[in-house]
Amino acid sequence: MSAENPTFAIISQGCAANFGDGERIARALAAQHPNSRILFSLPDRGSPESGCGNAPDAIYLNVCTVKGNAGAIKLLRNALEAFPEADIFITGCAPKDFREEVARITDKVTYTSHEEVTARFRVPGSLSGAGSSRNDVKSDGRNDALRESPYVGIVNIEEGCLDACAFCSTHLVKGRLRSYSPEAIEHQVQRLVDDGCKEIQLTGQDCACYGFDIGTDLAELTQRILTHVTGNYKIRLGMGNPRHIRPYQDALLDCFADERLYKFIHVPVQSGSDRVLAAMNRRHTVEDYTRVADAIAERFGDRFTLSTDLIVGHPGESPADFEQTLRLVERTRPTVANITRYVPRPGTPAARYEAGASPEYAPVPDSVKHERSAILAATFQRIAEENNRKWVGTECTVVTEKRGHREGTTICRNDAYRPVAVQGDYPAGTTLKVRITGAEPFALIAEIL
Repeated sequence: MSAENPTFAIISQGCAANFGDGERIARALAAQHPNSRILFSLPDRGSPESGCGNAPDAIYLNVCTVKGNAGAIKLLRNALEAFPEADIFITGCAPKDFREEVARITDKVTYTSHEEVTARFRVPGSLSGAGSSRNDVKSDGRNDALRESPYVGIVNIEEGCLDACAFCSTHLVKGRLRSYSPEAIEHQVQRLVDDGCKEIQLTGQDCACYGFDIGTDLAELTQRILTHVTGNYKIRLGMGNPRHIRPYQDALLDCFADERLYKFIHVPVQSGSDRVLAAMNRRHTVEDYTRVADAIAERFGDRFTLSTDLIVGHPGESPADFEQTLRLVERTRPTVANITRYVPRPGTPAARYEAGASPEYAPVPDSVKHERSAILAATFQRIAEENNRKWVGTECTVVTEKRGHREGTTICRNDAYRPVAVQGDYPAGTTLKVRITGAEPFALIAEIL
């Protein structure tokens, strides 16, 4: 970088793990360039932020292509159009087909990874140091504050996964599981809490298999943090596949007795049909998922938020398979569900199904995917609203998060990590006492007491 006081823009897409990687890139760049300016969005070309001397010298696009390349390509085009003179680096989930599409647009791109950035700048805690007790960056004050939200601290606890799902291209980029040491994670959490974070998000490609490569697990890590990290904070656990949760399920649920852990868990099932799960190479069964869901319901009742992911229209999904997914949603009653229509990703086994390589797993027409998606969404939203109505009339403590989509409102989170909308404009991280007065599929409505 030739500029003495460079400006870096780091723009992340997708999951919390990607945003955590983006923040680590920002801290690494700041460690190497102490007089640099760090942005977490592209400034408008005509804004004061992009004026003379303030336009980004380098742009890091931390992309997500899980649902296709369109969003990442749009981000790249915006960066090229707004700041054609800036160096552009692409990191994140950038598989081969995405790189080929980029090559047809521009040759002004350098591919990198957060591991390469942190290793190049010798920032402790890079992936090459996984298992070390060292941290992401030296605690110099400035780097502690280098995150997108002063209220939320994202802590990546592992990289990669232990699965090879037929539809997924992420594992082609991220590789096998590599867990960070409990000591490093604990230290980073404490530093973030000391710097004012009230919400700590433990994240990764599959948090449920955290530690399997270093002789520990997510329950032990969570208890370690709750035991040793002092301060006013709450932890939100990241996504975990059900087959990995099962061996330590009881120990993990024990952790939720601590009020500093949001009563929220994200367990993606993807389908209610074991036949489709086998085609997806998910390696868990419907029973694995239902046992986790049933155990949560038995111990915590309505005051827990179960989140899941569902894919409709995977190659080979029959009407009977789809009906099984509907029945599973009815039985386990998740309050959060990410519903996705299947999109083939080049280089994956499912893409070969889509191309007609296996008659048993024939492609599902787009019209059928849209129809099934609409039916599943309607079923889920009805259940989610019924779940949320059970909170009406109760009083609870919430923490503000961000401005609401409706003018003059603020979105908060209650102990079950459900979004709660209140009237008024409050800074993030404010604690409020509220009464729940209404319910919608995606939020609770409250008045401040």
